[in-house]
Amino acid sequence: MSMSDPLGDMLTRIRNGQMAKKATVPVPASKLRAHVLDVLQREGYIRGYSSAEMRKGVNELNVELKYFDGEPVIREIARVSKPGRRVYSGIKDLGRIYNGLGISILSTPKGVMSDAEARDNNVGGEVLCRVY
Repeated sequence: MSMSDPLGDMLTRIRNGQMAKKATVPVPASKLRAHVLDVLQREGYIRGYSSAEMRKGVNELNVELKYFDGEPVIREIARVSKPGRRVYSGIKDLGRIYNGLGISILSTPKGVMSDAEARDNNVGGEVLCRVY
């Protein structure tokens, strides 16, 4: 079975895992997913992630979710650019999420980065998701 939105699937697994108070969530591995998880880890939304080989040629990422006082650190995680409707933004048009408390994750020509890093590098791109 092919999946039409792999990144959306990962975000849903994280959202569902936090609602169920799971410590880790398994996600099929890909480079884009790993880069998005790098950004989430840098910004402090997840503890980290590790890669494990399920069988030859099939890898899996185990995402360690983060909680503060029993509540999930990620209050809201949503896909912005979807396969049926891509959303691109220049750096001047990119708004702040919850007045700077949240982040947008962008895919730029310089790699996957948060909106703050994109502003520092003065580069826009595809808005993958927003996290608060």
